[in-house]
Amino acid sequence: MKKIILASNNLKKIKEIKEILKGYPYEIYSLKDMSIDIDVEEDGLTFEDNAKKKAMEIHQYLLNKGESNFIVLSDDSGLEVDCLNGEPGVYSARYAGEHGNDYKNNLKLLEEMKAFKGDERSARFVCAIAVVFEDGSVKIVRGEVEGTIIEELKTEGGFGYDPLFFYKGFNKTFGEATPEEKNAISHRGNALKKLKEILI
Repeated sequence: MKKIILASNNLKKIKEIKEILKGYPYEIYSLKDMSIDIDVEEDGLTFEDNAKKKAMEIHQYLLNKGESNFIVLSDDSGLEVDCLNGEPGVYSARYAGEHGNDYKNNLKLLEEMKAFKGDERSARFVCAIAVVFEDGSVKIVRGEVEGTIIEELKTEGGFGYDPLFFYKGFNKTFGEATPEEKNAISHRGNALKKLKEILI
């Protein structure tokens, strides 16, 4: 069975991807599963740049180790807020300065948006997924989901900006949604649906 190596150490993201790809004829491994300790610098200007860079570096590392029968999958995702000209964008995970501090990132976002009300608070989650096949060829897919940013932090559910992202179709935030609900319509879910067509 072919291996998919997820170029990530984000446990919540890995769990979400594994859930969405359940039932596909691939064994899915994280970097930790493969004993890979590489932190790729995400210095691209777009989600696509970062996803491709991560996937290519891990692909090259695995080839150098003599691995075969694998593909590398990397995702870069984040939040784009219209009234902030697309911020936090590629800086979503480190918006407040410290990488991966969801709570501080959420507070900074609320602070930056405090002058905006109602429809001015429109936003979208974006996910770009790069797949590098064994021969080095690359395919990139993109998924998005539209929503609005609520005015105060109420719940702790989900991860990243989920507690602030209100999805009209659910009449609740991603933080309040079940994993099944979220995966069915999320930016990552949408990108992975496109990816499935490539992987089959």
